[in-house]
Amino acid sequence: MTNEEEAGDAQDRPVTFGELGVPGPLVRSLAQDGKKTAFPIQADTLPDSLAGRDVLGRGRTGSGKTLAFSIPLVARLGSYDSLGEVAMAEFRREMKRRRQERLEERRADDFLPHPRGLVLAPTRELANQINDVVQPLARMYGMTTTTVYGGVKYARQIRDLKAGADIVVACPGRLEDLLHQQALTLASVEVVVIDEADEMADMGFLPPVKRLLEQIRPDAQHMLFSATLDHGVDEVVNTFLHDPKVHSVDPANSEPELMTHHVFETTRADKHELVRTLASGKGRRILFTRTKFQAKKLAKNLTQSGIPAAELHGNLNQNQRDRNMAAFDSGDVNVMVATDVAARGIDVGGVELVVQVEPPDDPKSFVHRSGRTARAGKAGDVVTLVLPEQRRETRRLLNQAGIKTKPIAVTHDSPEVLELVGERAEKVEGWSLEQSQPVGGRRNGGQTKRGSFGTLSQEEREERERRLEQEKNARKKERRRRRAAERAERSAQANAASNGMHDNASESARSTGERRAQTRQERKGKNAVAESRGRNRAERRAGLSDPQAERRDYLFEHPEERRGGNPSKRDERRRKNNRQDSRTAGAASGGKRIHRKNENRIISDERGEAAKRHDRRMMAKYGNTEGPHRRHSKVKRVPFRSAGKRNGR
Repeated sequence: MTNEEEAGDAQDRPVTFGELGVPGPLVRSLAQDGKKTAFPIQADTLPDSLAGRDVLGRGRTGSGKTLAFSIPLVARLGSYDSLGEVAMAEFRREMKRRRQERLEERRADDFLPHPRGLVLAPTRELANQINDVVQPLARMYGMTTTTVYGGVKYARQIRDLKAGADIVVACPGRLEDLLHQQALTLASVEVVVIDEADEMADMGFLPPVKRLLEQIRPDAQHMLFSATLDHGVDEVVNTFLHDPKVHSVDPANSEPELMTHHVFETTRADKHELVRTLASGKGRRILFTRTKFQAKKLAKNLTQSGIPAAELHGNLNQNQRDRNMAAFDSGDVNVMVATDVAARGIDVGGVELVVQVEPPDDPKSFVHRSGRTARAGKAGDVVTLVLPEQRRETRRLLNQAGIKTKPIAVTHDSPEVLELVGERAEKVEGWSLEQSQPVGGRRNGGQTKRGSFGTLSQEEREERERRLEQEKNARKKERRRRRAAERAERSAQANAASNGMHDNASESARSTGERRAQTRQERKGKNAVAESRGRNRAERRAGLSDPQAERRDYLFEHPEERRGGNPSKRDERRRKNNRQDSRTAGAASGGKRIHRKNENRIISDERGEAAKRHDRRMMAKYGNTEGPHRRHSKVKRVPFRSAGKRNGR
């Protein structure tokens, strides 16, 4: 064998991470995860990035860029190797010493969070994917990581920062907000990574990215990974990267060797059935739509048809996104219906089929949608559904994306379609995502804070739901009891304050005359309050109530409550009233006595209280019970009519 052949064989042979200079602790961590050899972009960039050089990596999606910058990020910040020369016991002692040192630093009163590593990503999903890769590597060196992005509360992110997070994976917008709140500083950042820079340029994130990079010290290591260098990405490279080493493994629009594209031409009448057929297989598949409404509607229709489907789009909050991703990642559902928000945020292994229900708007989205399959050396298929009016535009997108395939006219039962579907999955009736993945679950390899719900039986899920309902009711009762106790305490304090004020006032009123005046004033105030409470609401608003007139009317209607005069005369009147006949007895029941010569007659007002109140209001306002005198609105009077007629004559 010649030397050239030996060199060629060595070049084709997979390179291990240890041969690329990766520190021993990271090599062991990667080996535990089944990663022993490097992908091309990793083998190409790791020697330079581990040495501390600025790196510009260009490659297609799914080529292994996340691990390519995660390894040097952790290795540079850890700066400790136990490969061969140093025993693991000494390594663990060193990591323990570092953790204790950082703990003492956080206990200081003037502590301000200052992460040493920063990764910028365009979407929440991609930030979570990056954190899932970086976290186990950072744990080997005793370092912690956290994610920072919008759509969730600030409390958890600020708490993790104050706990001393060494590496922050962030979206630019929320990171700027936290910097304005002085929740952290970027002055100590030693390594910064900008992932999917072209996507951030398309989303308008480059201005905040530039502002963030200006706050990082110039001698920090910069690594930028992007599929293309358009829309201002080249300006960021020229401004902030110092003599970067360019690594371009694959063209931005190159098609993986194991990816197969299919363009199916269909009709509008058969399209829905064709989509259901493509989604009915057993393998994992992602269906891309153009709008959020289409994604939500399609996921609902598939679920009602017996095909469990999760949705992923911009109208979901972060808890719902994490729940749906956990369901798809753990295998509870095999179908994910998503918009372009997931084109760069989903890194789930084993996606066999990508269906573009609606063609994208630009060739870049076409490539990134397709990149959800055929990842990490596995095969995958991409199907694009085209209606007759979409043929020309789809052909243009395929040409710009560098994809050469011939469109095929199909129906939902065509052999080409059934071959892609493969073995059909059994239909599931009455499936609900809320039962499979409760809201609030944290995506971590299909695990949530309480364990893996995808493996629970129906009885265990029902028992768990009952337990959660009982806990919820117990918390409600506790809140009610606590609020009742607080109200009772406030009432007791108010009564105590009132009694104290009353005692002070009594002591200050030294003379008998002052005490009597105070008593009369309190009585008047109580009567006024009682009268104002008993007064009609409309009267109080209009200010038309006359308490004295109401009191007189009341005494007229209730003569037994009248007071005053000579006691002996009162007794005489009472005895005379007792001798009255049945008509006189009606006076005590609300009648009005009218005395005339040789006549004693009782007139009873049998109207209701509302009519009586109306008359009193009219009397108080207009002086009569009829109200104001108004002319009829329909009678039109022409002024000076008689004079006009005389002039006409």
